[in-house]
Amino acid sequence: MTQKRYLFLILILGSLTALGPFSIDMYLPGFKAIAKDLGTSEAKVAWSLSSYFIGISAGQLLYGPLLDRFGRKKPLFIGLLVYILASAGCALVKDIDSFIILRFVQAIGSCAATVASVAMVRDLFPVSENAKVFALLMLVLSVSPMIAPTVGGYVTVAFGWHTVFLILLGLGLFNLIASWLWLPESYKADTTMSLKPKPIITNFLAVLREPQFYTYAFTGGMAFAGLFVYITSSPILFMSLFKVKEETYGWIFAFLSAGFIGASQVNTLMLKRYKSEQLIYAAIIGQVITVLVFLIGSINGWFGLAETVGFLFLFLCCLGVANPNAAALSLAPFSKNAGSASALMGALQMGLGALASACVGFFEQTSAVPMVAIMTGTSVIALTVLAVGRRNIISNPAPLV
Repeated sequence: MTQKRYLFLILILGSLTALGPFSIDMYLPGFKAIAKDLGTSEAKVAWSLSSYFIGISAGQLLYGPLLDRFGRKKPLFIGLLVYILASAGCALVKDIDSFIILRFVQAIGSCAATVASVAMVRDLFPVSENAKVFALLMLVLSVSPMIAPTVGGYVTVAFGWHTVFLILLGLGLFNLIASWLWLPESYKADTTMSLKPKPIITNFLAVLREPQFYTYAFTGGMAFAGLFVYITSSPILFMSLFKVKEETYGWIFAFLSAGFIGASQVNTLMLKRYKSEQLIYAAIIGQVITVLVFLIGSINGWFGLAETVGFLFLFLCCLGVANPNAAALSLAPFSKNAGSASALMGALQMGLGALASACVGFFEQTSAVPMVAIMTGTSVIALTVLAVGRRNIISNPAPLV
């Protein structure tokens, strides 16, 4: 593969990967406006995030077998069409219940892009390059969390929150056209793959029984759940409690996202010297220490806006190192059923994130304490799973770094 072809594939796969985060981040500054227009509360609007996470989790289990049975491109096209139609519905919605349902459907569509792009990394690149490619995808992905909420804030103020979903519709259409024209079919359809429930479940269970998979997939999923808690809590935390404007919130979100993305690129450099297993262990330990100090300070009222942003930045830096290594280590043992493995990994990640973010709604958010307490819980569980699970991994089935 030429260097030009290598970069072009990463750009397309990165664009597909960014579709989901754009759908999550871009409308966050519009929470107040959505609540006002639909006659509801910001807390109820936050349920549209949880429904989106649930949709991605469920959808990935659906697309995993489809990607292995029919190849990568056909299911991808169907998912993108669903996403486009749901985005149009979100722009025209008149009540909060319909909005929450449409966000679920929108997620079902967008997760086709997420699962297909992850599986194609395993199809198109050597296992030894996977961690590097995932980190490069995060570089492309950085466009989303760094500019989406900022642009969303200005768009919401100038044109209304409905326009945000029209822009998302356009992004879905762009990805559909780009995938149709330039993305190769990386996996031949496997006609022996059954779509009946029993063999599908059996296939998922076979993946789940692999010690390397369940150790790193659950570790990465629990660590990543803290990100969903932060995303769900941040509009209320910054705009309602700290009283920042929509545009300012977008810039804060972009700054914090820069920490996540920057750390993922530093991870690429560190992979030249350290193994993925070493990096993820160090990152999870750093994450636990950060949230424990953050929690103690939040309970005692020591931290204002600047300190809160600082601790979130450190948390996301740790996650930026842990996430690409967790993905690479989880998928390394698989080739034939990489689609199912990537779908199950994504479903676990999104499902755990949805559960953690839904917990935010059960607490009255009058300070940062509920958010940080949940983030602390998910981080400690991630470290526990990693420490225990590593004992069951006897040997690596393939080169990992």
